[in-house]
Amino acid sequence: LYEDEKTLAFLEIDPSSPGHTMVIPQKHVEDFMDLDGNLMSAVMETVQKVAGMIEKGLGADNFTIGVNSGKIVGRHVEHVHVHIIPRFPDDGGHYIQGVVKRPVQDTLEEIREKITKHGN
Repeated sequence: LYEDEKTLAFLEIDPSSPGHTMVIPQKHVEDFMDLDGNLMSAVMETVQKVAGMIEKGLGADNFTIGVNSGKIVGRHVEHVHVHIIPRFPDDGGHYIQGVVKRPVQDTLEEIREKITKHGN
């Protein structure tokens, strides 16, 4: 669908909806957490550009955009990729928070403290 010197976008071979697209960096990077800032920016700029193409081409103006990062998330490809999933009325899909449901034991303040103590 789209290619530039840093990124590539192509249709997902097992799509969740018409136009389901993958955006990847041209350079091999295994995990999202290993992307440097410049390459991450390039990938997300391509996500935005291609979502606009899908919007115009398929009439989808709603999207679920996501990244699976880490070992337990069910990735089938060991290369960073961003899913652009066009959403349509009555498509049976859910919001992104519906992907995982793990009860939260700590308060939001306790969680915030655990996270922010590792900030730069």
